[in-house]
Order: sequence, then C-alpha cells, then structure tokens
Amino acid sequence: MNKQWLSVIIAAFFEVGWVIGLKHAGSVLEWIGTVIAIFVSFYLLIKAGESLPVGTVYAIFVGLGTAGTVCADSLLFGEPWKLAKILCIVVLLVGVVGLKLVTGEPEDKEVNE
Repeated sequence: MNKQWLSVIIAAFFEVGWVIGLKHAGSVLEWIGTVIAIFVSFYLLIKAGESLPVGTVYAIFVGLGTAGTVCADSLLFGEPWKLAKILCIVVLLVGVVGLKLVTGEPEDKEVNE
C-alpha cells in the first residue's frame, strides 16, 4: 500500500473523530478538537486526491468513515448491534476493498509547477 492510500485511511479515521465531535462536543476544547479533526481529515483527503482517482478516493474515505462511525457509536455510546447493521457494514467494506482492488496504481507523473 502506498503513502496516498494510507493517507485516505488516516483521513477516514479523523472523519470518525469529527463526526462524533459534531454530535457530542460540549466544551470549547472538544470543539477545537473537532475542528482540527475536520482540517486533518480533508487535508489528507485532498492530498491523496492529487495523485489517486478522486472518485475512488472519496468513495473509500466515506465508506471507511461510515463503517468506523457506526462501530464507534456502538462501542463508545452503547448503540445496539443488529444483524442487519453488521451485514450492511460488511457489504460496505467489501465494496470499499473491491474499489481499491480494481483501481490501478497511479503512474509516476511529473508535476509541473
């Protein structure tokens, strides 16, 4: 896995953080953490999109973020697990992995600045 795809995964991790922060932040410090998570998440997403296919990057970002948020909601806040929810997450993750597998690696290209 190259550096850009790792950036997408890290961006999705921060997405989970800011989504939780938008719902549960109650103090100034928590809101600052939420804003930082938004910035880091989108910065990494934008940087990855400069060298990877944007549609695939965004789909994987959102898919991992969605699955992570659902899992975090259950693990951290006691949202009950249901078989249908678990199956939907599995289908989502299979789709994310499938997108990654069918997306070719970017060719090295020179960036003229």
